[in-house]
Amino acid sequence: MDIIISNASGVPIYEQIVRQIKGAILSGQVSEGEALPSIRLLARDLRISVITTKRAYEELERSGFVTTVPGKGCFVAHQDQETRKEAVLCRVEEHLTKAVEEARVGAVSLAEMEEMLQTLYNEGA
Repeated sequence: MDIIISNASGVPIYEQIVRQIKGAILSGQVSEGEALPSIRLLARDLRISVITTKRAYEELERSGFVTTVPGKGCFVAHQDQETRKEAVLCRVEEHLTKAVEEARVGAVSLAEMEEMLQTLYNEGA
């Protein structure tokens, strides 16, 4: 699992880590029970503070994506299909909300948005 951090992004570093690990879990790139890199190792590899990686892992644990075993590390938690689907739908809704706001500001019609979404969705098929 590769995590790429952008210092130019307006998104806090810990949030970038959270999003990328959640994405890897939801896409199946990382399996249930698989160990995540240690907090210190990830901090060293990304050249960021241990506090930042700790915050990201705590957020992942709070949201049920990982479990921490004292002395052993962080592991991908069990995700049932319904939970996975709900998490994906929430992320998609967040992105679509931003897209709709941009479209309204730019006077893009709903028909144009639907056509664009249809095209983008079919490109991935």
